[in-house]
Amino acid sequence: MKICILDNDTIDPALVPTYGNYAAMMERVLRDAGATHWAMERFSTPEFQYPDSFDSYDAVLLTGSKADSFSDEPWVVELRRRVTALLDTDTKLLGVCFGHQLIALCMGAKVGRAPQGWVTGRNTYTWHASDMAASDNRDSFALLASHQDQVLELPPGATLLASSDRCPISAYARGQEVLCIQPHPEFVKDYSAHLLHKRRHVLGDEHFSASLQSLEQDHEGIDFAKVMVAFVEGRASV
Repeated sequence: MKICILDNDTIDPALVPTYGNYAAMMERVLRDAGATHWAMERFSTPEFQYPDSFDSYDAVLLTGSKADSFSDEPWVVELRRRVTALLDTDTKLLGVCFGHQLIALCMGAKVGRAPQGWVTGRNTYTWHASDMAASDNRDSFALLASHQDQVLELPPGATLLASSDRCPISAYARGQEVLCIQPHPEFVKDYSAHLLHKRRHVLGDEHFSASLQSLEQDHEGIDFAKVMVAFVEGRASV
């Protein structure tokens, strides 16, 4: 398998030695989930870095970002143009957080600010596809989140995979072509804690404290990454 990871953000310079970037974090969790034999190549979309062609890739993965998927920033506009074109090909698309939102937008769904505000920390999502490959007949996933935007309606032709009270469209798929999720399977507790401290003044003390406390419980990022691996390898059924 050959995968293109489109990295849509940068992380704080002090954290680069530990985490690298969002693309590196995604590659790490996918390898931990079993994709040890995949070839993964990374490109920075804010720097307008793209492969000459997507034709040689089995899948393209879009990472998270602090940017809005609906913004008019030139690099976001260019990314939407390329993703819209990819939706008409056989190349599989995976999206996480910002990527989940941008792909939904390109599919014709409404995306915007979450009406309830920021969703952060560890959250439990109802899983509606227990028979999907690598799901292990589960009915929920506990994952780490950090977002103030979300998908507000299911994209045309998509199937709802996961939901929660605070994020009704937490994951969706379209056939064997598209798989997207709002929370971050690639996050680890320390990185989530860093984001919480960074945004404490925005979240407020009560929200901050509850989210930070939630990190004391385990999360299942690697388990969801196994679903992503199965999907790319054609073992998923939606």
